[in-house]
Amino acid sequence: MSGHSKWASIKHKKAVTDAKRGKLFTKLIKEITVAARTGGGDPSGNPRLRTAIAAAKAANMPADNIERAIKKGTGELPGVSYEEVTYEGYGPGGVAIIVETMTDNKKRTVAEIRNIFSKLGGNLGENGCVAWMFSKVGLILVPAENTDEDKLIEVALESGADDVKQDGDFYEVYTQMNNLFDVREKLMEAGITVESAEISAVPQSTVTVTGKDAQKLLKLLSTLEDHDDVQKVYSNMDIPDEEMENME
Repeated sequence: MSGHSKWASIKHKKAVTDAKRGKLFTKLIKEITVAARTGGGDPSGNPRLRTAIAAAKAANMPADNIERAIKKGTGELPGVSYEEVTYEGYGPGGVAIIVETMTDNKKRTVAEIRNIFSKLGGNLGENGCVAWMFSKVGLILVPAENTDEDKLIEVALESGADDVKQDGDFYEVYTQMNNLFDVREKLMEAGITVESAEISAVPQSTVTVTGKDAQKLLKLLSTLEDHDDVQKVYSNMDIPDEEMENME
């Protein structure tokens, strides 16, 4: 489990630049557009869209941008048609990696993703080669700092969460996919800070990596994350805390 929140912590600590924010907005707009296209433009009846809008608001995206993305998804406004494609492979140290993309050109995207894997010590595999190692769940990350653990656990479980665990700088709140938004709302109503809330692919077990393999792996994951067509990157890595401290 710990691989996910460690990676989230790494990303959280990166300096946020205007370019990064622009890239984040692009990913959020794609998700809103596809969510609206596949499930309709009404957030109350479309949990995926509701979650995407919440993520966009958390990133301070202007309401007009959100509204336009919804309308592009429903066809009320013209827009690019994106296709969801998932790639699977292995990184340094034998770590399993899942890469979720949205693209308007599958041939371009697969070529570029394969090139990133091969250049940075990984191997792009066939569909299904690692997906069986992960489970799809709702995952809410709550910063550990200034959070009352007992209160968090009480509110989360009463709201329908399945489990709460701490890993490093974050508490991980696990939910069923259809409960994600409701649990998030209850936590926020209770005054608990929510760092992120999303449908996630959580590994059933992790692979520990250290030294050069850990450094290469983080470079690979970061480069994949930065690709314009990539929405989310998951892995089953676990880098020991002392190793992380040495790399910071």
